[in-house]
Formats: sequence, C-alpha cells, structure tokens
Amino acid sequence: MTINMNDLKHMFRDRQYKMTSQRQIILQTFLDHSEQHLSAEDIYGIVRKVAPELGLATVYRTLELLSDLDVLQKIDFGDGRHRYEINENSSPHHHHHLICLACGNVREFEDDLLESLENAVALKSNFTIIDHQLKFYGYCGECRVKSED
Repeated sequence: MTINMNDLKHMFRDRQYKMTSQRQIILQTFLDHSEQHLSAEDIYGIVRKVAPELGLATVYRTLELLSDLDVLQKIDFGDGRHRYEINENSSPHHHHHLICLACGNVREFEDDLLESLENAVALKSNFTIIDHQLKFYGYCGECRVKSED
C-alpha cells in the first residue's frame, strides 16, 4: 500500500491535529523522496528551496511531532543522525536495512526471515514481541569493487 497526502491528512484529522502548511510541505517531501531515508538536515535542504521562510528548528519540531504521532518512523543507523521515513503501517513489521559503511548508502529489504526466530524467542521467554528492526552493516557491491581495485 502506498500512502498519499490524503491519507496523511486523514491521519492528522483522526488524531485531532491541524495539517499546517509547514507540515504539509515536509510530508510532501517525504512522499516525493519515498526511496530515501531523510535526516532533518536533508529535509531542510530540500524544503528551503520551496519555502525559504521555513527554519531548521521548525523542521526538527515537526519531525519530532510526526514521529510521536507515528506518521513518521524515526530510525538510527548509527551515524549520529536520525533518519525518517513515512510509517505506512501496511505490514506487521517494518522493513529492514542494509547500510554501507563506506558510502553510507541505505537499502531496504522486505524479507521477514526472522518470524520463526521471533516466535521461538517469544515462546521461550514468555514475552510478547510487538516489533523488531534489523540492520546489516557492510559494503555495497559498488564500494566492494572499489576496494578490490
């Protein structure tokens, strides 16, 4: 399921929040860059071309609000910056990430191979698991080829 601006407006209305012009600009940026994992600085660099009056502090506050409302998923890839992406809630688990240590490129993968492990851990530990995240750190094919040269 792909989320669109109307879906996002409904989310705001359901949670009794206003869809301000600043929030709409920031959310549209995520829709326009859905394949990327954007930081606050990335968002600011993109939106200031369209809305130069929108400050970095507003971007930070808006991202925190959107994360708190579960409209955005806040992700830490271990590089000192939080990244964000639209939280589509279309599957019980989030997709997972492959993170290149050389170029910083992040790729998503959808295979949920951990389900049987998750079920075994839940059963053995008498623990109800709601979600999990998996991040693989390594080298993408392009960086691996560069390092072999």
